Amino acid sequence: MTEQKRPDVGTIAWTDLTVPDAEGVKDFYAQVAGWNTSPVEMGGYNDFNMLAPGGTTPVAGVCHARGGNADLPPQWLIYIVVEDAARSATRCRELGGDVLAGPRDLAGGRFCLIRDPAGAVCALYQLPG
Repeated sequence: MTEQKRPDVGTIAWTDLTVPDAEGVKDFYAQVAGWNTSPVEMGGYNDFNMLAPGGTTPVAGVCHARGGNADLPPQWLIYIVVEDAARSATRCRELGGDVLAGPRDLAGGRFCLIRDPAGAVCALYQLPG
């Protein structure tokens, strides 16, 4: 098994699509993009990792708009790696953006959802450790 490289600050570490019906939309992307799917147990339902054809490494996620994602509109959401999620959230506000959620814990790290001054939404993710 090869170890994956830790993403650098400033890079896009992950992309999720959050929709009301992840079960149906995952099949759409499997047919359109050629992705394979792998369920991710979320406590009573599955979200999905999307895998490149013939691969085993997830390249994106398709998630239900439930739990922590309940308030997200249907959209692809990128996660940009930052050094410190709280500091980046503060800087976002100072520069005219909005912090829509967080910072809060996620997968051992911290993240926040922001909207930039132009109205575009993304997540900022501080890696664990």
